[in-house]
Amino acid sequence: MEVYTNEDSQELLQTLKDALPYIEYIMKTHKPLFDGERYLTSEELCNILKISRRSLQDYRNNGILPFIQLPGKVLFRESDIKKVLEERFRPSYNSEGVL
Repeated sequence: MEVYTNEDSQELLQTLKDALPYIEYIMKTHKPLFDGERYLTSEELCNILKISRRSLQDYRNNGILPFIQLPGKVLFRESDIKKVLEERFRPSYNSEGVL
């Protein structure tokens, strides 16, 4: 049977304290999936696409981006956003990749 010392306990506690900021970051930034799907808020989508909230509102109003409206909340299904981006992808005119 292995015997643990007070130093071992202190080292374990310090390791856990050092890991705490990383655990808190993951809990804040990674949302659990809902039926295998991730849903984004307007703020999250604006940050991802690097657009203003007004531009996002225009995309919603013009039927460019599909969304889910709940009382006081608008959500965007991540897979829907990826699909729209893929459908609207336009390759460069220069096929040789030289600008």
